[in-house]
Amino acid sequence: MADPKGFLTTGREVARTRPAEERVKDWNEVYVPGSLLPIISKQAGRCMDCGIPFCHNGCPLGNLIPEWNDYAYREDWTAASERLHATNNFPEFTGRLCPAPCESACVLAINQPAVTIKNVEVSIIDKAWDSGDVTPQPPERLSGKTVAVIGSGPAGLAAAQQLTRAGHTVAVYERADRIGGLLRYGIPEFKMEKSHINRRIEQMRAEGTKFRTEIEIGRDIDAAKLRKRYDAVVIAAGATVSRDLPVPGRELNGIHFAMEYLPLANKVREGDLTVSPISAEGKHVVVIGGGDTGADCVGTAHRQGALSVTQLEIMPRPGEERPAHQPWPTFPMLYKVTSAHEEGGERVYSVSTTHFEGDEDGNVQSLNLVEVEFKGGKLEQKPGTERKIPAQLVTLAMGFTGTDQENGLVEQFGLELDERGNIARDADFATNVPGVYVAGDAGRGQSLIVWAIAEGRSAARGVDRMLTGASDLPAPIRPTDRALTV
Repeated sequence: MADPKGFLTTGREVARTRPAEERVKDWNEVYVPGSLLPIISKQAGRCMDCGIPFCHNGCPLGNLIPEWNDYAYREDWTAASERLHATNNFPEFTGRLCPAPCESACVLAINQPAVTIKNVEVSIIDKAWDSGDVTPQPPERLSGKTVAVIGSGPAGLAAAQQLTRAGHTVAVYERADRIGGLLRYGIPEFKMEKSHINRRIEQMRAEGTKFRTEIEIGRDIDAAKLRKRYDAVVIAAGATVSRDLPVPGRELNGIHFAMEYLPLANKVREGDLTVSPISAEGKHVVVIGGGDTGADCVGTAHRQGALSVTQLEIMPRPGEERPAHQPWPTFPMLYKVTSAHEEGGERVYSVSTTHFEGDEDGNVQSLNLVEVEFKGGKLEQKPGTERKIPAQLVTLAMGFTGTDQENGLVEQFGLELDERGNIARDADFATNVPGVYVAGDAGRGQSLIVWAIAEGRSAARGVDRMLTGASDLPAPIRPTDRALTV
C-alpha cells in the first residue's frame, strides 16, 4: 500500500485546465502543461490497495491500478510504466480520452471522491516517453504467418501491435490518408494532440508493423482476395454509420453529421486545408446530441468563432449524484461538464427537433424544437412548448448505427451479422468465415476507447492461437463482457 493514510490526509486534485478565454484561441490541449507531475505522487498515495480492487473490473483492460499507483507514489516511473503497459498498449490515449469507469468502481468512491486514476495513468506514460522508457519491442523471431488488420483505430492498432510482437507479419489497412481512425480525425486536437498518435505509429513501425493508407477494403481491394493473400484478417473498421435525423428540412445546406464536421477541422490542424469548408465562424451553431461527440463539436465551434453554440439532448438532464438504480461500483450516468462546456454555450435537455427552416438559397437558418417527456415508458411531446432557435450550422452527433455495409466488405467476406447489425463473432472473436476475426465497434457496436483496445488485444490472442495452436498473449475480455461499465 502506497500511503496507509493517504486517503484520509490527501484530498482529490485533478489536472488543471488553462483559462477558457485563453484556450479557445488555440487548438492545444486544454490542460496546463506540467501541472500534474508535482501533485500526482500524493494523488496516487490515496489508493488503498484494496483486497478486492474493483477498479480492475471497472476497467475493461483489467489495468493493474493499485500496482502502478504504488510505483507512482514512490516515483519509480520506470516500474510504473512497465505495469501500465502490461495491460494497455496505449495509455496516453486512454489517459486523455477514457471516461474512467475505473474511478466509478474505486472502493474509495463509495463515500469519498475517487482516486484520480486517469490522471495518474497519463502522468506515468508522459513521464515514460520523456524518460525514454517507451521503446520498440520487436519480436525475437518471426512465425512466417501474415495478418491483415482492417482499420487503424484503437482496436486495430492494439491488435496489430500484439500480433507483431507475437512474431507475425502484420499489415494495417486504413481508408483515410493517415493512420489513427477516429483518434486521428474524430477527436479534436484540444482533447488529444496528434503527436501522441504519431510517436506510437513510429514505435509500431520500428517493431515491424506495416501500414497501408488510402486503401478501403471492399472498394479498392476485394475482401475475398485479401483473405486469400493473408493467413488471417482482423476487421477493426469501426461503427462508422452515423445516426440520421429524418425530419423536414434535413436536406438544407449547413446540416452535417459530426463525422463530416470534425475531421475537416483536424485536417486544418494537419496542414491539409487552410480553412475548413464547414466552419462555425460567425454562425449560430446547434449541436444535436448530448454525448462526448457533441461536446467535441461544441469545443470545435468555439475555436472557429461561432456566434452562439446550443447543444440539444432528447433525454432529461442527468443528476449530479449517483442514482439509486446505478449503485456502486457500476458506471453511473451523471451530469458532466467537459472542458468544451466550460468555454460557453447553452445546453438544453428533454427536447426534440421537429423540423428545420431555410432561406431562399436552401441554407438552414433555424431549428424548431419541442419539449418532450417520458410517459408510460414512451417519449411524448409536451403541447405548447414549441419554439424556434437560430441555426446556420447544425451538427448531428447522435451516435452510430453500425459498421459500413455499403462498401462491400461484409458482402465480399460473406460475414454474418448479429441482431444489432454488428459483425457476429464467437468467444475467440472469430467470425463465421475461417481466419477472419472482428474487434472493436465493428463487432461490439459504438463504445469506449478502452473497450476498443481491450477487444483488439483479445482478438489478437484468438488469431495467434489459430495460427500457432497456442498463445501467450493476454485476453482481457470476451465478446459478451460488459463488466461494470454499462
